[in-house]
Amino acid sequence: MDMRFDAVYYEPTALNYELGQMLQKKYSALPWIEIENHNHIPELAASENRDFTKLKNHLIIGIRKTHKYVSNHKVSDWLVPYTSSGCRAMCLYCYLVCNYNKCSYLRLFVNREQMLDKLLKKAAAAPMPQTFEIGSNSDLLLENAITDNLIYTIQRFAQEGRGHLTFPTKFDMVDPLLGLEHKGKIIFRMSINPEEIIHRIELGTSSLPARIHALNEMAEAGYPVGILLAPIILLPDWKQLYGRLIEQLSDELSPKVKQNGFIEIILMTYSFVQNAINTDAFPNSTNLLNRETMTGRGRGKYCYRNDVRQEAEAFLQQQLSQQLANMTILYIS
Repeated sequence: MDMRFDAVYYEPTALNYELGQMLQKKYSALPWIEIENHNHIPELAASENRDFTKLKNHLIIGIRKTHKYVSNHKVSDWLVPYTSSGCRAMCLYCYLVCNYNKCSYLRLFVNREQMLDKLLKKAAAAPMPQTFEIGSNSDLLLENAITDNLIYTIQRFAQEGRGHLTFPTKFDMVDPLLGLEHKGKIIFRMSINPEEIIHRIELGTSSLPARIHALNEMAEAGYPVGILLAPIILLPDWKQLYGRLIEQLSDELSPKVKQNGFIEIILMTYSFVQNAINTDAFPNSTNLLNRETMTGRGRGKYCYRNDVRQEAEAFLQQQLSQQLANMTILYIS
């Protein structure tokens, strides 16, 4: 995976941390540009939508100052702000674009000890074991290739933590995690889509065969695992695409995944912001806004109409019950 950057924008106080100093050495050959706040870099915010791909080549380093946990009722009990936000990949539907607009580049936060200390304290104080989603703002497997933060997190939580941590990914760089002592406390979830969608829409991510292999490897290493069928994108030939995908999963997933894994299903939500950026930055890309099958959902957002959703849900449930009957569908949203 190409992890080259062209410049680093950094908060000076980030260099007071061990991780900040490590990153300074790692990227010493790049220009380092001082900023006041990772959340507001005026020259980047002023860029045009067509510059979206260029912005993704920048690395931002700062300190996470907001640590508010949000309750969740799907795979986890809590969504946790953690060691990164934004992403290097350029999925055309990326929900992070809704939050950060064109400034959804990768930001690394060097105060990992502080963040994990808080998580461990909250986990210990809870009346019953909790599950914490630490990957809702970024792809931590991608980040780990830069920071080793997942290695740090898994090792420490295995020794000190109560409950579980979980994160999803679209990448396959799992080798550094396979030999870790995790004690079954880390739930690994692989995001899956048909190869045609990965190639055309999930730009800069790992291929489907690589994702399946990584998922099998993590299950073999004893991690609890799940599949995130997300987002379901209803292109004109969606039944053929997802029918073939589920058949391929049935053929290629390991027995451990098929016996012990679970499935999440999320249908795509799209937004005016994403559409505007894609139109300018990727003028020849697949158009994800289908006004015949989608309807407004809140301010500037679009989702599939109820009747369209119901057809898709019924099809997916039927296919999965035939091909992956032992895998529980936790939810469809």
